[in-house]
Amino acid sequence: MQQNAKGLGIRWAYLVLGVVAMLFAGIIYAWSILKAPFQAEFGWSAPDLALNFTLTMCFFCTGGFVGGLLSKRIGVKLPLIAGGLLAGLGLLLASRLEGSSVGMLYLSYGVMAGLGIGVAYNILMTVLGAWFPDKKGLCSGILLMGFGASALVLGNLAGAFIDNPAIGWRTTFLLLGAGLAAVMVVAGLVLRMPNPDTQFPQPKQGKGGDSQQSEQRDYTTGEMLRRPSFWLAFVCLLLLAAVGNSVISFAKDLALSVQATAALATTLVGVLSVCNGLGRIITGALFDAIGRRATMLCTNVLTIVAAGVTLLSVSIGSLPLCVVGLCLTGLSYGSCPTVSAAFIGAFYGAKYYPTNFAIMNFNLMGASLMATVSSNLLASSGGYTLPFMLLLALSVVALVLNLLIRRP
Repeated sequence: MQQNAKGLGIRWAYLVLGVVAMLFAGIIYAWSILKAPFQAEFGWSAPDLALNFTLTMCFFCTGGFVGGLLSKRIGVKLPLIAGGLLAGLGLLLASRLEGSSVGMLYLSYGVMAGLGIGVAYNILMTVLGAWFPDKKGLCSGILLMGFGASALVLGNLAGAFIDNPAIGWRTTFLLLGAGLAAVMVVAGLVLRMPNPDTQFPQPKQGKGGDSQQSEQRDYTTGEMLRRPSFWLAFVCLLLLAAVGNSVISFAKDLALSVQATAALATTLVGVLSVCNGLGRIITGALFDAIGRRATMLCTNVLTIVAAGVTLLSVSIGSLPLCVVGLCLTGLSYGSCPTVSAAFIGAFYGAKYYPTNFAIMNFNLMGASLMATVSSNLLASSGGYTLPFMLLLALSVVALVLNLLIRRP
């Protein structure tokens, strides 16, 4: 009993450490702030920089898959430390870039930082999820809140450092890399999986009735991939995440296009991040309370409204509507990873969760590709109307798929 009591007590301390680690890992979502010095100093084009964000998300997904495989074979400590060190090294190399080739940005930030953060992300979600089998949605939401809030906390801090002549962007990237690596090393040394005999509280049956009862059977990754329920959810969440991914990639420029000041535009990137974080924790609590189906439908409807409001704001040039649209987009985008994490655990069991969760996260790769499509559509059309018409259409298609999802 003492062992169980100790285990249940320490899991909250682990969760706090996990949130801090996720806060540093989420720096990749501050790209709309971090890209500014490359555009200003080297003259790299908006599509070139948008491609870097796409590459970052692609290797983030790949890193998640690698992290899932490694955690099954060698445990969680070494992959978490290695992921942090790789990501830190990527940011360090980015701080030494010259303007001769944008390819080095892709290698350092896109490949190395994206891959390392993906490994660490999967490990953190796996370890902390194992400590909260009775609170899947809430745990995922709290962790992902830290991940999403990074653009506000570290992103705005980095923006201030970049604008400070005494510090500049090179030192800023160096500090971010060192901080990220240090936090992941500490997390790797401290966090551990719970003992097999640790007894956790039984999850409470919520009103939704379908989220708390985890699948009694553990589905292997191959079995999961043969279930229509997985592919419906995968494509649905891909389309929903595409809306948020696209807006994150050009959030600051979007605000400037409706006459926001530079300072307000930077602040709105932070507001988007706050709403992103709030969406994650609110959705986690809803998943536990009202069930998977109701939560996913709420997420989908919110995304449709977010895309519609933002489309209206750019059509009539309304800054207040743009602020509302960014807030709603943040809330809806924050819902997607929380639903993904809780959905995989509830539908396909805990035994193969690391690799199953990593496979589901590949929807972010497709979402990031859609973000590139949106950026290219923006560049070719010269305005935000067509990109948001596309994003609105994607969210409506997602609703149709959402309604078809059934338990495996």
